[in-house]
Parts: sequence; structure tokens; C-alpha cells
Amino acid sequence: MSGEQDSVAGARTKKTAASDDGAGRRRLVIVESPTKARKIAPYLGVNYVVESSVGHIRDLPRGAADVPAQYKGESWARLGVDVDNDFKALYVVTPDKKSKVTELKSLLKDVDELYLATDPDREGEAIAWHLLETLKPKVPVRRMVFHEVTEQAIRAAADSTRELDGDLVDAQETRRILDRLYGYEVSPVLWKKVMPKLSAGRVQSVATRIVVERERERMRFTSASYWDISATMDAGAEAAPRTFPARMIAVDGARLATGRDFGSDGQLKTGTSSNNEIRVLAEADAVRLAEALKNRDFKVASVEEKPYTRKPYAPFMTSTLQQEAGRKLRFTSERTMRIAQKLYENGYITYMRTDSTTLSESAISAARSQATQLYGKEYVSPSPRQYTRKVKNAQEAHEAIRPSGEVFRTPGQVAKDLDTDEYRLYEMIWQRTIASQMADAKGTTMSVRIVGTATSGEEVTFASSGRTITFAGFLKAYVEAVDTESGGEADDKQSRLPQLVKDQALTASELSPDGHTTSPPARYSEPSLVSKLEELGIGRPSTYASIIKTIQDRGYVWKKGSALVPSWVAFAVIGLMERHFERLVDYDFTAGMEDELDRIAAGDEHRTQWLSKFYFGGDMGVDGSVGRLGGLKKLVGSGVEDIDAREINSIPLFSDPEGHTVVVRVGRYGPYLEREVDGTSQRANLPEDLPPDELTLELAEKLFATPQEGRVLGTDPVSGHEIVAKEGRFGPYVTELLPEPEPLPEGATAAQKKAAKAKQPKPRTGSLFKSMSIETMNLEDALKLLSLPRVVGKDPESGDEITAQNGRYGPYLKKGTDSRSLTTEDQLFEITLEEALKIYSEPKQRGRSATAKPPLKELGDDPVSGKPMVVKDGRFGPYVTDGEYNATLRKSDSIEELTAERGAELLAEKRAKGPAPKRKAPARKTTASKTTATKTAAKKTTATKSTTAAKSTTAAKKPAARSTATKTK
Repeated sequence: MSGEQDSVAGARTKKTAASDDGAGRRRLVIVESPTKARKIAPYLGVNYVVESSVGHIRDLPRGAADVPAQYKGESWARLGVDVDNDFKALYVVTPDKKSKVTELKSLLKDVDELYLATDPDREGEAIAWHLLETLKPKVPVRRMVFHEVTEQAIRAAADSTRELDGDLVDAQETRRILDRLYGYEVSPVLWKKVMPKLSAGRVQSVATRIVVERERERMRFTSASYWDISATMDAGAEAAPRTFPARMIAVDGARLATGRDFGSDGQLKTGTSSNNEIRVLAEADAVRLAEALKNRDFKVASVEEKPYTRKPYAPFMTSTLQQEAGRKLRFTSERTMRIAQKLYENGYITYMRTDSTTLSESAISAARSQATQLYGKEYVSPSPRQYTRKVKNAQEAHEAIRPSGEVFRTPGQVAKDLDTDEYRLYEMIWQRTIASQMADAKGTTMSVRIVGTATSGEEVTFASSGRTITFAGFLKAYVEAVDTESGGEADDKQSRLPQLVKDQALTASELSPDGHTTSPPARYSEPSLVSKLEELGIGRPSTYASIIKTIQDRGYVWKKGSALVPSWVAFAVIGLMERHFERLVDYDFTAGMEDELDRIAAGDEHRTQWLSKFYFGGDMGVDGSVGRLGGLKKLVGSGVEDIDAREINSIPLFSDPEGHTVVVRVGRYGPYLEREVDGTSQRANLPEDLPPDELTLELAEKLFATPQEGRVLGTDPVSGHEIVAKEGRFGPYVTELLPEPEPLPEGATAAQKKAAKAKQPKPRTGSLFKSMSIETMNLEDALKLLSLPRVVGKDPESGDEITAQNGRYGPYLKKGTDSRSLTTEDQLFEITLEEALKIYSEPKQRGRSATAKPPLKELGDDPVSGKPMVVKDGRFGPYVTDGEYNATLRKSDSIEELTAERGAELLAEKRAKGPAPKRKAPARKTTASKTTATKTAAKKTTATKSTTAAKSTTAAKKPAARSTATKTK
């Protein structure tokens, strides 16, 4: 690591047992998490002080304010990386960690050794190195590594430490510097050419491209229709089951077309059949054939029966855990990893960031023993199963994610100690691990062909298939969830057919013509995007959760239900990247870069040389790589001014019947529609929650029919101002057009212009009610909306004016600072003073004591609480609730399309955040003094308690007291 490498090498120590130096030596053990610190302290005994760093303690500067004064004038200060001096990174202790660094340095003064016990991966190795660089210990340093938080594992790790791995640190720091160079060089291009505050990232941009490309496929997709006939066949009274389903697959030897025979253009694919022609059955033919087959005899043409075997699934690794938790538990990737982190730190599962599916011998023994106890010997595999797989760009070969310990605790044994989410995830991990050592599932599959002749003479063929499971094997313990979007079928699903033989006579008790249409490829969900990233070898499974969160936080992707939908800004950004920085979002190049970074981790590549070739250009990577094209600096620096911003921010959609090209333009204030008609630009606003593939020509015409200047409704007879209805970013509204203000005299100052603008009257506006639309809006209704707020009258007791107003969260009354909700929008115009006074005479009701309005939608029971989920209209907009937790709907969630899964996900996210902090009521001065004193004492007590196990390991109490004092400050 050039200069840094010397520090790593200097800190290396030979592998040694912690007990070599006698029981008298005191050691400071630093972990990342306070939870982990509290958990492992009792395992280590009196000679160990365990403290946490609470994650990273230093990083590259986040902005100019973080750059130390001595470096502010340097040309590389903005990057935080001295690219001309071996890519030396400028690391600064983050402001919120300065007190923590002081505390750790204080603890170091009273110990004989330092154990760096951060996580057992590259990031953990890098955190250990940063601690070493910042604390500059004068005592020997050891690296302590463990993969599960159990007493046996912790004691073993303390007794067998190793030196810091400089190659792993190099690999992680190279990634950090690479991501900084990428983001800080490319992002400014986006600011100039698309819009401010956008960001580019080595993996986030590629992930965004994957989502955008899927939406493009959906936009290009043309649906095709085809027909067939479904039948219910009757095998006679002796058969079991007597009836079974079948579907027509051929007519006169020609195979009937199915969905897979059509391309994305809606046409039959060429060369789809090597033998017989494919026939696309039309609706009329299907109806005619169904009628012609009524009361006809059928017979079995063939029966094919085969044995069925299904092997168990491999234990979880990071990516498969995220995918399965997404499908089975409806967890987001971020939520899954957050819960898994808690389970690991509290000693319930092994380390959750791993690319390995292997199990240790003790884990295999524990799984086999538990499976035997629970299901019987016959359900356990005859020999131990070990799962190995070649993972593209695999990180260190850790063990799979499994329950911790030599003997696994059953979900029932841990239920009382875990919250609902933790329990559900632990149960799934436990089930999968146990199932991995169980016997194969066995059964039989049957495929039947049935023929018959219609009265019109056509020979038809029907097909039916079934599956029977004769021995459940591992399915007794665990069944993997399936992706319903892709039409998957659960492994334990059975479809029984009767015992049939060739030439057996059958009848059709029901014949129904069935119409089908092809569907575009499904949008990515979080689980399927994780699967795609892993398949392409892009990024690391341990970073997938943060990547998916980032592209949503940046506004590149939003959720519609569980589907990931790209924004129009994402289209513009990816379009720019593809045209001008194609290699930076190329899938193979990005995956290949991971291979090169792995070479650094293995010690086969020098980080400084690699970074130099990537940034300045050089002989690295495959042909066409960034290095061979002259490096990132040249790639981004050359030709940027030639990028046509208007072209980049124009996304062509289709042509209207007159041949005018309709485009979406990404503007400073959001996306809008545009086309040029007879040399004049015609524009229309786009609703924020409209997915790109749903923007059809018909919808575009409707939006154009309501242009940005609005639909003129008439003139206000009182003011004389023109009244228009417009479509805005936040929904339709009506407003008045005020006359243009008088121009300021020539040479007016900026202050004068600002003052004049402030004096200008603001036009009245009013949002349309839910029952209204721009197309049906008339002048009378518009004037009613603009009359709001309406003065209802004055309270005779207080003299306060009562007004009826339409707010963002619905209609309400207002008297001074006291507001009361109204039940309907019509009340805004109809409520009388007497009725308003009656509402105010009643006690103001809040929360659960308020009179409940009927729910807007019922979603079913929440899978966590088991209570019914409903959507209600609240003060701050619609929200979903199970009676315990309330979660506000996001802007991308519509009440009409909200699913039970999405409702459960919103509640789970709210539940994970915990209850909101209570506000402290202001107190009098004397009371405040007492309260403060009490709180300070409480803090001291808490600090002492939380570190009791650690502090009691020191020989003297003085260091512990000093540490506590530091925390109390």
C-alpha cells in the first residue's frame, strides 16, 4: 500500500496463542458493534477489556469542510486522494467519532496488548487497519477473527490470533479509492448535462442500467394473442381421481402456438419448430372447435411415467438469503441484512456476509443429529452433504450462514428472546440448514397425451401432466419460495392424475375456449435484481442491500408494489453513460474489474500500479478497458463539452399518427412530454407516479390535450381574471392568470427586482377534489375551489373566525390554531356556523380515541402481527395500519394498486425503526437543574453497566472511571 503498506506490514505479528504470555497480561479487544462488545466480554474473562469502535472511525473527506487546513490548497483535495503521489488517500476521523478515538486511546494506556476483532471480511480488515493507523498503539497488536459469537468460538479466536492481512486491506482500500475516483470524476458530468445533485457509482450505475434496460424491453414489447382449449377429462367412476385437467396442444398434427413461440415484437419467432408448422389458433376457431368436440369420444394416445428426485437446497449465503427473505418473508434486502446483523452479533447465527455454501464438520453433525431427532433417521441423507460452488468473484471462503454453535437451538428455544422479524429470519435459516442434510424428495411424474376427432373432422391432441411425491425427504423441513412473476411452481406442489393406460377411453365433461396474451418481461424486484447482479458477477453480495437502497435514495428507481421502476432521470443518466462512457456501465467490464481487484487481494497485483493504469491509462485489463482507452481522467475529461445536453435529456417514445415524434424531456423541474407540431413545441406535464412503460400514445394524447398553460374554463366575473385547469406535479388544480406586472425601469438593481417580485400578488389556486377531473371541470366548480378558504362565521364566545379549508390531507375547519377534520369535501361549501360550532363543542379527539372513519381499503392479515391491515386516510395522507403500527404510503404507492405484500413491507419498515422518541416537555429552571443532575447520574450508571464486563477485567478501577467520565461528557 505504498506508504500505508509500511504501516500494515509494521503491525504484523506472528500467529500466537493469547494465553502464551500468562494470565497477567491485560488486553483491549476492539469490535465494531456495542452489542457484540457486550456479548463477548463475559466469554473472555477478567484480563480482557472489550470496547466497540461503532463502525468506521475514519474515511475520505465527505466535503470541503472535512479537509484539514494544510491540504485545502492542494489540487487533489476535492478528491481526497493524491493521484500524483501513489494515490495516497487522505483519511480523516469523522466528527462524530473523535470522542470515541479519545476513549480508545485512553483505554490503550492501561493494557499490554491490542486485539483488533473487527468483522472477518475485507471491510473488517480495513477497519482494523484504520484503527491501527489512528490509535498508533505502543503495545503489540493482534488480529482476532471469529465467524460466530459463541463462547467456544470467541475463546478459540482469542487463543489463536494472526497478523493483519495487508493484501486484504489493499483490496478494500483500492475499492474505496476507486469508487471515490469514479464518483467524483463522473458525477460532475451528470450535474452539467442532466441536473444537479446526481451521482454516478461503479456498481450503482450498472445496477440502474439493469433496471432501465428491463423497462426499455417492456416499452418495446408488443403483445400477441393466441387461443387454445382447456378441458376437464373424465376417466370413469373407477378412476381416482375421476376427473383431471388437460389442454389442447395440437390440431391436425400442427402444434398450437404458446407464449414462448412469440417474440417481443408480437410475431412468431423464426425457426421455432424443426418438425411441424406452428398454428396460431384464433378465437373463432377455438370456439368452433370446442363446440365440435362436445360429446365426442377421446382416448389415451400415450402415457409416460418417470421417477422424480429433488435434492435439497444448499445452505444460505448472503445473496440467496436476501433473495429468499424477499420472496418468502417480503423483506427488503436492507431489512434482511439489518436483522441478520443483529442475529449474528447476539450469537444466534454465523457471519452473514459470505459467498460460501460449505458447512463445518461440527455444523453438519449438528444438522444431521437434529434432523434425525425431529424427522427420523429415514429422512436424513445416508452420508453427509457438502455443498461447494464456484462463485464468480467469490470473496473469502467463509462458512455458509447457519445457526451458531455446536448444537443448533430450535426456533422454539429462541422464540422468547427474539422479536418477530428476528424469529422469522432465524427460523428460515435454521430450516434451510437442517434441510440441507436431509434425504432427497422422491416421487413420480406422469405425462399423458389424449387424442380425439371433432365433428368437423379435425384431429386434436390434448396434454396433461402430473406429479406425485411419494417421499417428502427434505421438503418435510423446508420448501423454497418461488418467484410468482416468472410462473414458478413450488417443489412440494402435487398434481395427481389417475392411473391411465394407452388406448383407454375418456370423455370430456367440460371444454372451454381460452384466450391468452403474451406478457412483457417482469420488472425486477429486489430478490430478482440481487440474483441478476450475482449472475453477472457485479459487485459483492455483501453490498447489494446498500446498492439497492442507494439507487432508490438517489431517485433513479422507485417502487410500485415490490417492482423496481426506473425514473426518467435514470433513463437520461444511463443514456449519457452508454453513449459517452460505455465501458463504465458495461457488464463484462465491471465484472472483470472485480477479478482484477481480487488479484490485489491475493497479492498478485500492486494496488498503486493498478490504480495508476486505471486513472491515467496503461496496459491493464482486456481490450477496450478504461486503462487501455487512456484512463478514467482522459475518458471523462475529453469531449465533455461536446455532449449535447438536450439530446441526452430527450428520450424518444413513439410517433403520433401525423408522424410527430413524441419525446420525454428531463427538465430542471422534472420530466415532461414534448412534440413539435408545425414548428411549435407542444408540452404536457407527466404524473410523477406514472411508470415509463405505461406511457402509451393514447395517454400522451390525453396529456397533450391538457397543455401546460392549462385548459381555459372562462373568466371570473368578479376579478376579470382568466381561470384555467392545469395538471401539476402534485396533481390537477385550478388557478387564475394574473396580468403581467409593469416592467421595472432599465438598470434596476437585483434588490429592487427582488422587492418588486415580493410585492407581486400571488394567484389563487385550488386542488381538484378526488371526484373531479380536468376534462369535466367547469367554471362554476373552479370558482368554488378558488373561494376556499371559506369563512363559515365567527365563534360568538371567542370572536375567532372559523374557516373551511381544503388541505393537503383533506378538508378541515380552522379556528385560530384549533383545526378539526371534516368527513367530506362537500362540507367545505355546505357546513353552517351552527354545525361548525357543534363540532368545536365536542372534545377534540386524537389517535385511537377519534371516531373511526371507514377504511379506504382492506388488505388482509399482517404476516407479522396477525392483525388485519387496512388503509386509512389520516392527517398526513393515506397510511396502512395493523392497529399497532402506522406507515404512511409513499408517493409511488397508490391505494388502488396497494397489495397486501406492500402493506406488510411498509409496516415492517416502520416496525424496524422502533417507536418515535418522546418529546421532552420544557421544565422550570429549578426542576431542570434537578433533572439534569439525575440524568447525568443515570448516564454514568448506564455507561458503567454497559462496560461492566469489560471494565472489571482491568487491574485497577481508575481507567474504568476515566473511560466513564469521557463517555459522560
